[in-house]
Amino acid sequence: MHGLEASAARVVELVAAGRATSRNELAVGLGLPPSTVNLRVQALLSAGVLVEQGEGRSHGGRRPRLLTVNPGFGHVWTIDIGSRHVRLGPMDMTGSLLATHELPISIDTEPTLLLGEISAAVHALPRPPGRWLGVGVGLPGPVDVVAGTVTLPSRMPGWRGFPAREALQRLFEVPVVIDNDANLMALGQARRGAPGETLVVVKAGTGIGSGLVVDGRLHRGRDGAAGDISHVRIPAGGDRPCSCGNHGCLETVASGAALVAQLGLHSTSDLLAATEDVTVMTAVRRAGGLLGEVLATVVNFANPDAVLLGGALAGCEAFVAAARGALYERCLPLATRRLRIDTVFGGADAGLLGAGSLALESVLDEALRGESR
Repeated sequence: MHGLEASAARVVELVAAGRATSRNELAVGLGLPPSTVNLRVQALLSAGVLVEQGEGRSHGGRRPRLLTVNPGFGHVWTIDIGSRHVRLGPMDMTGSLLATHELPISIDTEPTLLLGEISAAVHALPRPPGRWLGVGVGLPGPVDVVAGTVTLPSRMPGWRGFPAREALQRLFEVPVVIDNDANLMALGQARRGAPGETLVVVKAGTGIGSGLVVDGRLHRGRDGAAGDISHVRIPAGGDRPCSCGNHGCLETVASGAALVAQLGLHSTSDLLAATEDVTVMTAVRRAGGLLGEVLATVVNFANPDAVLLGGALAGCEAFVAAARGALYERCLPLATRRLRIDTVFGGADAGLLGAGSLALESVLDEALRGESR
């Protein structure tokens, strides 16, 4: 996004969070000239996204009009599809989730049938007041965001080349945006953190995915493969076959699926429920350490502000601690001097926050395009 649309989402985010209540505060927060901010704000006011009401404190001139987000403008639905479950819920224009729901699924289900099940679940749930403006969807595989298709997935049989966005738009009859789930988790963290940060965000669940935010912007790479650390080959992987067709990838020894298979369990949930078992804890710590080994190269290369861990395995402190320890042990001291290593904001809803953020950006783009016609 460029020009007027480029900062529309950021303007709304700052106002919604209460970090900017006037045009002057927005100019300071965005680091933009007041004249540029005024154009953005005026377009959002004309579109009905923002409203002005009341007056703020004067600092020597006229009292500024206070800006707020118009909750009546509408809402979006946000959907985070995993390998074994889907989380979903409505989000208002302030970026707040109004409710969340989780349903069991299998990503092995034929794509049209699975998306039909998810659509039926959404339509059966109570809908918030106001217009339904769009849908944001995260998928557990690489996505061509321009074409709206799934590309070369290693864990999604039957999805290769599938036109997911087109299928979803037929089911929902509103605009749909889609992306890889780890990318969306990274986007959600960037939107709720300090502006302009560089982040490495890892989703460690059944599989392992990673999203990269550079200077506050999601970096997808040439073909949408940026951040895919799951298929980095490591010595600990040996000759273990990977779902991608190679051998010895990180995913074969450090993912939830690998741990479940290694320990003879049924699911990642069973794994997390057995964390007091010494054998399970040893395996989880080893997996976290192996993830940290791979991330050390990323941190030395990118020198990010933070490494944030999400997904089911991030709910286990032993996994997070082992990854953190490996990073401090293997990275340059300069690269970790001010590095934050933490879990994602939003916990299990981190993917929903990201998918909703992408949907809101699309809604705002369309609203501003409508005003410019």
